[in-house]
Amino acid sequence: MEVTLAPRATALALCFVAGGVTLGLVSGLVPGLHANNMALLLAGVAPSVPGPPLYVGMAMLAAGVTHTFLEIVPTLALGVPDPAMAVAALPGHRLVMEGRGREALRLSVLGSAIAVLLAVPLAIPITRLMTVLWPTVRANLSIFLAVVAGVLILTERGIGLKLIGAISFLLSALLGLATLDLSPTAPLTAGGMLAPLFAGLFGAPVLIDAIGGDGVPPQDDPHVATSKRGLLGLSGLGTLSGAIVGYVPAVSSAIAATFALLAVPGRYGARGFIVTTSGVNTANTIFALFALIALGAPRTGVLVAVEAASVPHSIPHLLVGVAFGAIAGVLGVLVIGDRYFTIVGRIDPARLSVGVLCALAAIAYLFAGCVGVAAYLAATLIGLVPARFGARRANLMGVLIGPIILG
Repeated sequence: MEVTLAPRATALALCFVAGGVTLGLVSGLVPGLHANNMALLLAGVAPSVPGPPLYVGMAMLAAGVTHTFLEIVPTLALGVPDPAMAVAALPGHRLVMEGRGREALRLSVLGSAIAVLLAVPLAIPITRLMTVLWPTVRANLSIFLAVVAGVLILTERGIGLKLIGAISFLLSALLGLATLDLSPTAPLTAGGMLAPLFAGLFGAPVLIDAIGGDGVPPQDDPHVATSKRGLLGLSGLGTLSGAIVGYVPAVSSAIAATFALLAVPGRYGARGFIVTTSGVNTANTIFALFALIALGAPRTGVLVAVEAASVPHSIPHLLVGVAFGAIAGVLGVLVIGDRYFTIVGRIDPARLSVGVLCALAAIAYLFAGCVGVAAYLAATLIGLVPARFGARRANLMGVLIGPIILG
C-alpha cells in the first residue's frame, strides 16, 4: 500500500461526490421516485460525463446513499413511499398525524446512520459467510418467502382480517405477475413498473383518505423516546436484513424490510418499524458493494449503474462516496425535513392530495407510459382493500413476494 498526496485529484473527486449528493438530495424528496429509477438515469448519463469512471462511481454511490436517507421525508409528510420504505409508511405517517413527525425523522436518521457504522465492519465477514451459504439460500428461497407470506397473513388479528390480508396478498401478487416483467414504451428509458405499482399500492390510498382530512398538524419537539439500546438493536436488525438484499438476487429492500417487520418487538411499535426499515434501506447499498466485488454480480439498481459505467472496484474510493452520502443524508433530513412538514402543513389538504395523486400518475407515465398509468390505477384499487378494512398494508408486498415464490 502506498499513501500519496494528490490535492488536485482529491478536489476533483470531492466535486463529483458533491454532485452525486445534490442529485440524491433532489431525488429523495420526489414522492414516489424509486432509487432504482434514479440509478438507471445516472447510468444512462454516466458515459457522457467527462471525468474518470472511478469518480463517476463515487458520485453514484453518494447519490444512492443520500437518497436512502432523504426518501423518508415524503414518506412521512405525504404518505408516498419508495418501495423500500413501504412497510414503515403507514406507521410513520401515523406518528406524523400525532404530531411526532420530527421525532420520526430523527429515528430514521439514526437507523440509517447506525446501519452505515455497523455495515462497513460487518461487510467482510458477512461476505465470506454468504459465499458459503448462497447455494443453500438459492435452493430454498421460494420456501422461505412462502413462510414469510404465511406469517404475515396469519398474524393478523381475527379471522376477518386474516381473510382480508390473504385477499390483499393474492390481488397484489396477481398484479405483480401481470406487470413486473413488462417493458412498456415510455418517455424515459430508465423506467420500469416499480414506481407506478408502489405509488398506487402504498401512496395513493393515503392521499385519497387525506382529501377530506385536516392536513398535517403542527409537529411537537424532536425528542426521541426510544432508548439507546433499542436504537442499536433495531438498527442492527435492519443492517442484517439489509445484508440479505446485498447478497441474494431477487430480494429487494422492500422484501427485506418485510422480513424485519416480523422480527421487530411489538413494544417498539411504529418507531421500531421506522428505525429498522431505514437501516435495511441504507445498509443494503454497502453490502451490495462488497457483493459486487466478491461475487461479481450487482444486486441493487445503484450497483447495476456502477457496473454499466465500468467503474473500477476501488473499495477505499467508493466507501468515501458512501461516507459523504451518509453525512449529507443526515444533515439533509435534519435541515430539510422539519421545513418540509411546515410547508406541507400550510397547503390545503385536498389540493395537496389531488396534486400529488396527479404527480404520481405523471411519474407513472414517464417511467412506464400508458401501461404504467393503468398499473397505477389498478394498484390504487388494490391498495384500498387493506386500508378500508384495517388489515396490514405489508400484505401488499405480495406484488414482489408472489412472483418470486412462483419463480
